[in-house]
Amino acid sequence: MAKTYTAQNFLNRELGQLEFNRRVLAQAEDPSVPLLERLRYLCIVSSNLDEFFEIRIAGLKEQIRLHGIATGPDGLGASQAMKRLFDPTHQLIARQYQLFNEELVPALAAQGIKFLRRTHWNEAQQVWVKDFFLREVMPLLTPIGLDPAHPFPRVSNKILNFAVELQGKDAFGRNSAKAVVQAPRALPRAIVMPPEIAGCPHGFVFLSSILHAHVGELFAGMEVKGCYQFRVTRNSDLFVDEEEVKNLRISLQGELPQRHFGDAVRLEVADNCPQELAEFLLQQFELGADDLYRVHGPVNLVRLMGIPDKVERPDLKFPDFVPGLPTVLKKKGADMFQAIRKSDILLHHPYQSFKPVLDFIRQAASDPDVVAIKQTVYRTGVDSELMEALIAAAKRGKEVTVVVELLARFDEEANINWASRLEQVGAHVVYGVVGHKTHAKMLMVVRREEGKLLRYVHLGTGNYHPRTARLYTDFGLMTCHEEIGADVNELFMQLTSLGKASKLKHLWQSPFTLHNKVLEAIRNEIAQAQAGKPARVIAKMNALLEPETINTLYEASQAGVEVDLIVRGVCALRPGVKGLSENIRVRSIIGRFLEHTRIFYFHNGGKEDVYLASADWMDRNFFRRIEACFPVLDKKLKKRVLEEGLGIYLKDNLLAWEMDCNGFWHRKKPGRGKAINAQLQLAMELGQLQTALPEET
Repeated sequence: MAKTYTAQNFLNRELGQLEFNRRVLAQAEDPSVPLLERLRYLCIVSSNLDEFFEIRIAGLKEQIRLHGIATGPDGLGASQAMKRLFDPTHQLIARQYQLFNEELVPALAAQGIKFLRRTHWNEAQQVWVKDFFLREVMPLLTPIGLDPAHPFPRVSNKILNFAVELQGKDAFGRNSAKAVVQAPRALPRAIVMPPEIAGCPHGFVFLSSILHAHVGELFAGMEVKGCYQFRVTRNSDLFVDEEEVKNLRISLQGELPQRHFGDAVRLEVADNCPQELAEFLLQQFELGADDLYRVHGPVNLVRLMGIPDKVERPDLKFPDFVPGLPTVLKKKGADMFQAIRKSDILLHHPYQSFKPVLDFIRQAASDPDVVAIKQTVYRTGVDSELMEALIAAAKRGKEVTVVVELLARFDEEANINWASRLEQVGAHVVYGVVGHKTHAKMLMVVRREEGKLLRYVHLGTGNYHPRTARLYTDFGLMTCHEEIGADVNELFMQLTSLGKASKLKHLWQSPFTLHNKVLEAIRNEIAQAQAGKPARVIAKMNALLEPETINTLYEASQAGVEVDLIVRGVCALRPGVKGLSENIRVRSIIGRFLEHTRIFYFHNGGKEDVYLASADWMDRNFFRRIEACFPVLDKKLKKRVLEEGLGIYLKDNLLAWEMDCNGFWHRKKPGRGKAINAQLQLAMELGQLQTALPEET
């Protein structure tokens, strides 16, 4: 049994998430990163923070509301954690806007990409803006005057709104001093102005500026004393009592609309909003002064994410990248089944294309010898060739079974729609296991060959989502290994049927064996070290939070096991603490691509066991999800994973950050040695870059 360690040996999860966003913001601060990509990183931070408030802060507030006294491994209760988060959260957001206003906006303007402020519009620009407002904006607006007959409206989550202060009486003699105007969701927040009017190649006008300039048109005969942007962020965690509902899909469909109107957790207002009005808004949303964020600029930077795509300036973006293909699949029209029979195939996304996965499912859908297809779906997107192929397979009479995770956060609606379409064509659609999200990435094709049924499988660390496969780093393994196929079949049986779990030969699975197997593997390294033999653990993941795993890693360090952890996001383990974790090093890689791969390496007396997984080392992944962790058995492919997935990342000194014992991260510098950018090197080795990336990006 692992020893019990005190709370001081664990770092706070929420503070760790803020630290991750600081590392992402550092990409926006880095002048060596292409300018439009810096803007994109700034927007990514805002998107991350939105979810941080919607889920993590909302959860803490809910605990406080219910007078919860539970603490995390770090020993902090919800109220204590909220107090710790106040200053760093405000500081991070203040730095975002400082960077936007003082560095990015002037740098973009110097490149002919301008945000045209209303105080600087010339006559021609004013005419164009007024015409746009009357044609495109005003018909979509519904101003709400606040009086006894018009109480404060229900304001949706993360929607741009304006609080308007008025003076005078309207047509009915009403003397209302306030009104609320919601910006149309259908319009972008940055409107493209024609170059001949803008006076620059790429001119943008904020929708907020257009509304500010012409809000008086909505209140004829009254004087507008002030108009101020505001946005409220709400609790977006869905609650469905899975033990009470009879039909999860129907219950979820009823719950989804309420996501937009959960309890408020944050109020953002323009920095020039009068204090009295800000306090009025806080009162309407039942928020306190600590929940108010005054911002100097657009209250929703996320909506600027599309600007780089609207600007044709390749020199200000990362160079075009074409994913490669394994040699065995480079021949056009390659037979996927023949290729997989010849040898296991490893795909390293995004450096290698996701197309072979699509080809695999397409060929399975049209192949007369294929009798059944089974797949898990966590995130796949609104438009999905893969899902269309499954629908086509069902239409052709094949046995198609799809395990759809309806509770994949923020993808619930898309998954409900796919489930409905699949059912309409006769596919078997199930929603996994009550109380456990199905997060495993598995695809199995059953094919009749020479009178026998053979199983072909694809197992991955990432979702079946072609778009994110171009942005996230992940591994996918295709194999017809008989025992692995049998293990995958058993997992599908667990998901769709009833009965006790059978013992698997190769796969580790949550919630039954993964946690214990990981602990056993670490303890085996401890035994090796105690016997005076080489011992090492290397693990790459998105988050490390589960206390017993962390305690066991501490034991490993004290026994002399060398431990290297590559953790993209939150890590609750404290590395480098004397007497506790001297032999543990933690690093994070932040670059062009989002690091998403889960790889677990154990030296195991020289056998060098390598596993790929859908799971991070978190409580939810070990105990509340269906996860699959699978070995790489082919020696050549194992070597590739060690080199491409771990080795190069441990050598990186340009994208890498290292964490100290207090949870603070420090960016690596190449010094006098060779500069190594893991993502750039892999992109050049496995794919094709149109031009070389700067070494620092």
